[in-house]
Amino acid sequence: MVLALKHGDRADLSGTLAQWIARAGRDIFRSDMVLVPVPLHRFRLLRRRYNQSALLAHDLAKQTKLPCCPDALIRTRRTQPQSGPGYEARLANLADAIAPNPRRMDQIADRVVLLIDDVMTSGATLEVCAQACRAAGARDVYILTLARVARDT
Repeated sequence: MVLALKHGDRADLSGTLAQWIARAGRDIFRSDMVLVPVPLHRFRLLRRRYNQSALLAHDLAKQTKLPCCPDALIRTRRTQPQSGPGYEARLANLADAIAPNPRRMDQIADRVVLLIDDVMTSGATLEVCAQACRAAGARDVYILTLARVARDT
């Protein structure tokens, strides 16, 4: 279902999948949180037609009654797809690629941010997003994802 949402043009799954996230995150929701999805670059957004993380954040906001700011973070440049390389290479790929949206800084400043993403692989993307939220003045940053890629140890 995760792959169907991400790559299979199944945006209709978002509501159900957001319910799963809501159940998993029920112990961390706070009234002073704002939901912020991981952003896509505009070219990737055009190709996919939607940001699956933004859909999840929007549906989660409806279920939790928490505010959502879908454009709080922006992709400032195109990056290579994050599939394949390890954590350090992923961080390097994302250097200066995600920033707070200057028009939405007030939505993040002095707030608790809940980053929403569909899949966490190495955590590099979420780390860069958390750093951008901190740069915008977020008090705390929490993370919820729909899925986590299992690694062989």
